[in-house]
Amino acid sequence: MADDANARPDTAARMLGLPGFVVLAAGEYGGELELLVETTATLTGCEGCGVVAIPHGRREHLVRDVPSGGRPVTLVWRKRIWRCDEPRCERRTWSERSEAIRPKAALTERARMWATRRIGEDGDTVEDLRLELGVSWGTVMRAVREYGAPLVDDPDRLADVVGLGVDETAWLRAKPTRATQYVTGIVDLSPGRPARLLDVVPGRSGSGYASWIGEREESWRAGVRFAALDPFRGYASALRTELPHAVRVLDAFHVVRLGFEAVDEVRRRVQQQTLGHRGRTGDPLYGIRRELRRGADKLSERALERVCTALDVGDPDGEVAAAWWCAQQLRGVYRAASPEQGRRRAAGVLEALLACPVPELVRLGRTLRSWRGEWLAYFDTAGASNGPTEAMNLLIDKIRRLGHGFRNYDNYRLRLLLYCGVDWQTDPTPRIRRRRPRMVG
Repeated sequence: MADDANARPDTAARMLGLPGFVVLAAGEYGGELELLVETTATLTGCEGCGVVAIPHGRREHLVRDVPSGGRPVTLVWRKRIWRCDEPRCERRTWSERSEAIRPKAALTERARMWATRRIGEDGDTVEDLRLELGVSWGTVMRAVREYGAPLVDDPDRLADVVGLGVDETAWLRAKPTRATQYVTGIVDLSPGRPARLLDVVPGRSGSGYASWIGEREESWRAGVRFAALDPFRGYASALRTELPHAVRVLDAFHVVRLGFEAVDEVRRRVQQQTLGHRGRTGDPLYGIRRELRRGADKLSERALERVCTALDVGDPDGEVAAAWWCAQQLRGVYRAASPEQGRRRAAGVLEALLACPVPELVRLGRTLRSWRGEWLAYFDTAGASNGPTEAMNLLIDKIRRLGHGFRNYDNYRLRLLLYCGVDWQTDPTPRIRRRRPRMVG
């Protein structure tokens, strides 16, 4: 029994996991775990004169720690009060200190780091952690700023970037007193690793994108080989100015979407010309509006027959059919077996669009002709795409929804970069069924 009694403090200290502390007592009160702890140090010297200090009593310091077993944890630290007995020393009494718990702190340092990791790795909200830890919102957010800001500001986080993606997203919705506020997200598209958010800048202009790139070092800019973008001239101008050597790639999804948007425009115009009103239930072209936005190979035989029948009835001049055919050909450009075949298909589609008598298709052809270099660059970069940037926008919107919106841009940027731009490198926990208990001989 004596051996068990001597081992019990070591076991409790091991479960606590704070170096330099031992557990004197434990109790559960109202669903909360309370631990009485003290440090193992029994000797210290005066910081003023170096004389060995004399114990001068104790003072209790209550501090929140990481929850344990689904319960909040409060540490009651019996802090030693030391006194200098040297008459000539100006320093009289002081409290002991520990790197694990700051003076007058409401959270232990590991609880502050734990909260930052929960915010960044798991996407939890500050409000949820505040309730879980039993402290104020500001206490948690201060910890996230202190531990999270060095992670997102670390220059190594932006190292070895080969490809860039860019897109805008709303972070403040419109109100009667303001318009919708946007941010431009800049994403690392380097092959061979998951996409990650590099930064967000206010607004959705090319000047903000150019300023961010211009702030990077010359060696960093020289390492960027390609940049994917949507058909927005502001971003293209920024890349042309700041990264003239990088290959600009027009996103394939947006190119195909331009084709199907042209189909919609032609369908609406023909609808008005033939029936004199907008589409209604029972109108032939209105009934196939969804099928016209899909690939022909994705339609069943019945759906394809329905499309052909509706076009025969509601498209007397064949304009909608021509637009749908061009959209299918535009989609087929990205399904080519080789880059050379893709370029030939792109040239054929562009020629057909420019020669077509349908005005919407001619306008689409002019648009693609103005983006011809960026369009064909898809085949020079092994299919570089802005798709991961669009996926990153979903994660950005997720953080905004979980937080029920943001008012402080700095907090919004920090939360996004901790969740989408930092590699937390968490070691996986071994499965319990794959090993024997280490405590059993």
